[in-house]
Amino acid sequence: MEEEVAYYSKDFDWNDLREEVESAQDLARVEEKAISSEHACTAALAWEKFHSRHSQGIFFKERRYLLKEFPELGRSNQEFTVLEVGCGAGSSAIPILRATTTARVYACDLSEAAVSLTNKMGEKALNEQAKSRLWTFVCDPSCEALPAWLACDACRASDFGIKSSLVSCCEGGADFITLIFSLSALADLDQMSNLLKECCSVLRPGGMLLFRDYGLYDMTMLRFPADQKVAANCYRRFDGTLSYFFSCEAVRDLFTGAGLLEVELEYCCIKLVNHKTKVPMKRVWVHAKFMKPDHTK
Repeated sequence: MEEEVAYYSKDFDWNDLREEVESAQDLARVEEKAISSEHACTAALAWEKFHSRHSQGIFFKERRYLLKEFPELGRSNQEFTVLEVGCGAGSSAIPILRATTTARVYACDLSEAAVSLTNKMGEKALNEQAKSRLWTFVCDPSCEALPAWLACDACRASDFGIKSSLVSCCEGGADFITLIFSLSALADLDQMSNLLKECCSVLRPGGMLLFRDYGLYDMTMLRFPADQKVAANCYRRFDGTLSYFFSCEAVRDLFTGAGLLEVELEYCCIKLVNHKTKVPMKRVWVHAKFMKPDHTK
């Protein structure tokens, strides 16, 4: 329980950290530019290899803190649909399905190995009733459309306003979309923008997009050597995967640019201590909730 509580505390002020970092070192300046298509393709292949390498699922932990960060996902008095984009090993989908008997979770990832791993972890961790509420599929919404069975063209075009309850051509969209440490893997602002617009097109009016990802000046960012920086706030790991570190301003611009309304947006600043070295670690994540306007009201 103590480990979970740490996720919700505010151990330090982000502005103090920013001043500390900017006064202590001259961060390598890289011209703001989009990652090339070659880099993006290489990163996609790298994620496939990553999930194949960790196919036993031992590397991943369930994100049980999500239900405290986003209590909307734990409501149990009515049915609702969640679309998880970038499902990885199912670390977010499984806690949601466990927390309620009414949620349906559609989980997708650009990596076939990740989707396979989500199914494998679900088989191990969920009871039969919960497993029946999990659907997985391979898709990269940054460059392709989400499937029509999730939300048909007529629903998207009309913003779901004229969909009849008698029509069963699709699921009618999602009540919630989760982006949990997945948008940063794209590391290209144009791709991120495309993904958010596609997600918004299948989000029901009044629905919410729930976001958590790496924040600017997170310890991980500061540990990257300069030669692994490939664009502003973007770094390439040794395994070829990319990681982008967000400012709250960048998140606001991306999400409102997709037509969403800001509900919550803040830095989550946590001080952890390495149990072996006793070295303190300052972690920074961005927490956000955005809502799709409901023009039918």
